[in-house]
Amino acid sequence: MEGMDLTPTEMTETNETAEQQSEVTHTHEHTHDHDHEHTHLPAPALNPELTREIEVEVGADEVSKSFKTVVKRYQKLARIPGFRAGKVPESLIRSKFAKEVRQEVLESLVSERFRKAINDQKLRPVSEPQLLDMQLFDGQPLKFKAAFEVAPEIDITGYDSVRVSKPDAALTSEEFDAELIRVLDSHATVEPVEEDRALVDGDWAEIQFRGEVKDLAQTVTEEGVQNASTQAPITGEDVLIEIGGKNTLAAFNDALRGAKPGQELKFEVDYPADFGERRLAGQTVSYDVTVKGIKHKSYPERDAEFAKQLGNYESWDDFETKLREHAADRKKSSLDNAAKDKMLGELIERFQFPVPESFVQQQIEARLDRGLRALAQQGMSVEDMRKLDFVRLREAQRDQAVNEVKASMVLDRIAEAEGVTVSDEDVDRELLMLSIQSREPLEALRERLSKDGGLDRIREQMRREKTGSVLYEKLAS
Repeated sequence: MEGMDLTPTEMTETNETAEQQSEVTHTHEHTHDHDHEHTHLPAPALNPELTREIEVEVGADEVSKSFKTVVKRYQKLARIPGFRAGKVPESLIRSKFAKEVRQEVLESLVSERFRKAINDQKLRPVSEPQLLDMQLFDGQPLKFKAAFEVAPEIDITGYDSVRVSKPDAALTSEEFDAELIRVLDSHATVEPVEEDRALVDGDWAEIQFRGEVKDLAQTVTEEGVQNASTQAPITGEDVLIEIGGKNTLAAFNDALRGAKPGQELKFEVDYPADFGERRLAGQTVSYDVTVKGIKHKSYPERDAEFAKQLGNYESWDDFETKLREHAADRKKSSLDNAAKDKMLGELIERFQFPVPESFVQQQIEARLDRGLRALAQQGMSVEDMRKLDFVRLREAQRDQAVNEVKASMVLDRIAEAEGVTVSDEDVDRELLMLSIQSREPLEALRERLSKDGGLDRIREQMRREKTGSVLYEKLAS
C-alpha cells in the first residue's frame, strides 16, 4: 500500500456535490477469476484527516493550443463517410468527438501540472486524485482542484516491547491417535453382519431417521399438543452410527444399543448449547429411527505393505514417524499463527493512526471477492449472487478490513526498522508455487502480474509475512 504512480486516466473528476461528470470519469474494470458480478462503488469518500487538496491553473492560450493539437490529430485519423481522409472539417470533429477530444486535452494538461504541484508541495498521494470544480473550455483558463489522501505518520516507538507467549505445540498422544484413526478410517471397509443379533458396542448401526425440533411454544388442539416450531424436519437415509463411539451422542448409544435390524425406535435428544451444528445447539429433537442393519468396520493391517500404499514409506513405523512429524508441524503452525494474530492485535491497539479510506475500500473489495469466490465454489449461481445485498455485505467487512489495513501499515514500518527484505529468489519460489496451483505457465503468470502490479503486491505481502515471523521470534517467550 505504497504511494501510487498516477496516470491521467486514474484521476476521478467530480465536484463538491459529489456528482461525477461521466464524460471524463475513468471507470476501472475489475477482472475476477470467479464467475460473478457485483457492483463497484464510486470513488470512495476520503478520510478527512489524511485528505489534501491542491489547486492548479493553466493559461487560456495553452488550453487553446492543446485543443487545436488534439483536433488536428483527429482530422488526420478520422474516417467519416463523404469526406476524404485528412479533410474532415474542424467543426465536425469538435461536435462529433467532443467527449474524446475533451478527455485527451484533460489528460495532456492535468497530469504534468498535477505531478509538478505535488512535487513542489512534497506530497505523496496514496489514493486516486478526485478532480474538483473542473472548468475546461476552449479559449479559457483551465482551473481545477485535486483532492487525495496521503499516508499517515506512524510512530512505532516501543513496538519491540510487546510480549507474546509462545504456545506449547507438543503433539499429545490423543491428537496423534486421532490423526491415525482418520487415516485408517479412510481405508476401512464396512461389511454387513449376517448373524441374527442385537447391536453391541463397536458395531455400526445403519439407520433411517426423521427428527422434529421441539419448540418451547406449544399449542393444544383436538389432536393433542403440537409444536409451533417452523424448522424443517431432520432426515437421513442409510446413515452409519458407531455404537459406543466417542463421537456418538449418549442418547443414540443408549437407544440403539441392544436394538435389532427392523426395529423402530422413538427417543429425544437434548443437544448441548455448544454443539457443533449450530441449528441443533441447545435444541431438543424428537427422533423416529428405524434400524436397517448392522455393519462391521474392518481396518487394514498396520504393516509395511499398507504403509507403501499410503506413500513412499519403508515400514509402518516409518509411516507413523512421518505422520507424527506432519501432525506436529501442522499443530505448531496453527498455534504460532494464532499467537502472531494476537501479537498483531496488540500492536494495532497500541499504535493509533488514521487509515486511508482508499486502502480500506480496496481491502473490503478483496475480502468480498474472496467470499464470493468461495460461494461460487460451493455452487451458488450467478443469479443468486446478484440478489445479495452488497451494501450490507461491504459494511459487514469494514471493521475487519480496517484492522487488516492497520496491521499491514504497522508491519511495513516495522519492516523498515528491522531491515526486512524479500529476495528475488524468494519471489521466484512463490511464483512457481502459484504457477503450479493455478496451472498457468510460469512466464505467462510473471508477465501478467508484472503488468497489473500483482508482482509488487506479492512482494509486499511476502515482506509483511516475513516481518511478522521475525517479530514473533524476537518477542515470543
